[in-house]
Amino acid sequence: MKRFVPLLALLVALLYVGGSLRAPKNPGAFDIVGFGKLPILLNGRLKPLDTVARSSLLQLQGRQRVSTPELAAPFVDSPTEWLLDVCFRPEKADTYPTFAIDNPELLSLLGKSGDALKINYTDSTKKTLAIVGFLPGTHRRFSFNDLQPHFRVLDEQAKLANQVESAVRTAFQGAVVQLYGNLIHYQRLRHALIAPGRGEFLDDLLKLQDNAAAWAAALKAQVNKEPHDAAAATAAAAIGERFVDMANIAGSFLVVPPAPGITDPTAWKSAGAALLEAFRSGRVDTAAFAYAGLAHAWRNDKPDRFNKLLELFRTDLLKGNPALFGKTDAETRFNAAQPFYTSMSLYAIALLVAIASWLAWPEALGRAAFAITSVTWLLATAGIGARMWLEGRPPVTNLYSSALFIGWGAVLLCLILERFFKNAIALVAAGAIGFATLLIAHHLSLSGDTLEMMQAVLDSNFWLATHVVIVTAGYSATFLAGFLAIIYVLRGLLTKSLDAASADSLARMVYGILCFATLFSFVGTVLGGIWADQSWGRFWGWDPKENGALMIVIWNALILHARWGGMIKPRGLMCLAMGGNIITAWSWFGTNMLGVGLHSYGFTSAAFVALTSFVGAQLALIALANLPLAKWRSFRATT
Repeated sequence: MKRFVPLLALLVALLYVGGSLRAPKNPGAFDIVGFGKLPILLNGRLKPLDTVARSSLLQLQGRQRVSTPELAAPFVDSPTEWLLDVCFRPEKADTYPTFAIDNPELLSLLGKSGDALKINYTDSTKKTLAIVGFLPGTHRRFSFNDLQPHFRVLDEQAKLANQVESAVRTAFQGAVVQLYGNLIHYQRLRHALIAPGRGEFLDDLLKLQDNAAAWAAALKAQVNKEPHDAAAATAAAAIGERFVDMANIAGSFLVVPPAPGITDPTAWKSAGAALLEAFRSGRVDTAAFAYAGLAHAWRNDKPDRFNKLLELFRTDLLKGNPALFGKTDAETRFNAAQPFYTSMSLYAIALLVAIASWLAWPEALGRAAFAITSVTWLLATAGIGARMWLEGRPPVTNLYSSALFIGWGAVLLCLILERFFKNAIALVAAGAIGFATLLIAHHLSLSGDTLEMMQAVLDSNFWLATHVVIVTAGYSATFLAGFLAIIYVLRGLLTKSLDAASADSLARMVYGILCFATLFSFVGTVLGGIWADQSWGRFWGWDPKENGALMIVIWNALILHARWGGMIKPRGLMCLAMGGNIITAWSWFGTNMLGVGLHSYGFTSAAFVALTSFVGAQLALIALANLPLAKWRSFRATT
């Protein structure tokens, strides 16, 4: 039986991955998947509406599921369906619990406190689970309609908070600014395709199409104070005002592509701007008409008409620009597959199987953990490769992609170590690091689109592929050495499994990985100096990020010299390796949180609590590692 465990684990992992890669299907008669593939130019990047829906939900509420704890089924079946309601049926979308609010002061300001926040479960089982903490006991997501009565006071507080620099804002001020920005984003979505509040927006466009030339002439004559048709001018102004609101509010949501043969991104327009153009050209843009027709079909529950119009619209877009849907279709498929969420689950399973191999069936479960980890790493590799193709960039371009790459590199090193040592220690580290880095990446994705346009100073594929990749590989190796040290300490203190052979294997692993980390950190830092010289005219400027990179090099060199000089033994090596976790975390996130320097483009205040907790945990582990040997349960070798 034990012989088949690795094969069974491999098959289960492959089936799980294969199931996640299946093409998405429409939950009903409407071609919602096809609508999600329609292109939009947003923040300088061409992307599908499906990406806009998913990234918007992550930004607004921290997840892609629109639901409430009291109800088992979600309000919509997919993020794209939510976007359809926001754009075409806002009166319904405004009732969905879309906005996440956690700050107690802000909740009190909005009248959400005490009994108003309590979730009243009707099922006794759910009540019990809520009491013990397995289900939420209070509401933290609210609808647009819930917040609407408090817009005035929220606007006042946001103006006050915006006068304070982001680095010194209180938690309340930060929550106000975030919620205010989320409300603005939501309003832009509502105005992106049609004018909200108009049940029959299509009728407005048909009237415009029939009267565009006459209305344009009447408006021009009215402006020039010449004789004109007053009724025509009034009708044109009434409809034109809606288009002006759409153009002003939708902002950078550019959904109308340029004329056939034009590839200039600046030629894309918002729906409102394209409709205003009709007063000059005398013709309503096809894309604007198409979105109005889709809205009419969606509101009136006519899936056949919706699907036919969507097909015609897509065909028309392809005639004008055959390459338009190449990457947007692939990105929609990538979004549905969610390879990194699947990888996170598999890494957790691999971690548990690897730990179990220390307790029973070491060879069989160890090989099973290796199989699961290998499949997961290949899936993560495919996911990173897909992102590279979609973005046209090397693997690391922002904090989100750095988390993916650090985990990817660390797991690769773990697989190599396991091939040599075959004791599942590296597999435990692989599962822990892989899961942790993907969890970090998930939280970093909450700020919006993760395939964002590059900062101007970073717009260099050569340096992104050399300096950034190499220095991030140094991060991966330094973290891996630190996590192997954590395994050493926890096994020695909490289990009886750390014998002399295991301790020796761990010490050799940590030493080898630190040699790798020192080399890559040093080379990556030097390459960064060369890039800085090209970009800013100086090789070194004591910028916080530069100091962080130098600290990693110095710390790793310090560990190696202390070992070579006989100043530390295995236990001291592990303590210093865990210290490397602190140094690397500071370089990765801490320097960004200072909000100063030429590298502050990665600023994220939300990481402060997590970083502080991580540093505290490492210091506690270092303290535990220095307990007298008598406190260690089984390991009594010279350390």
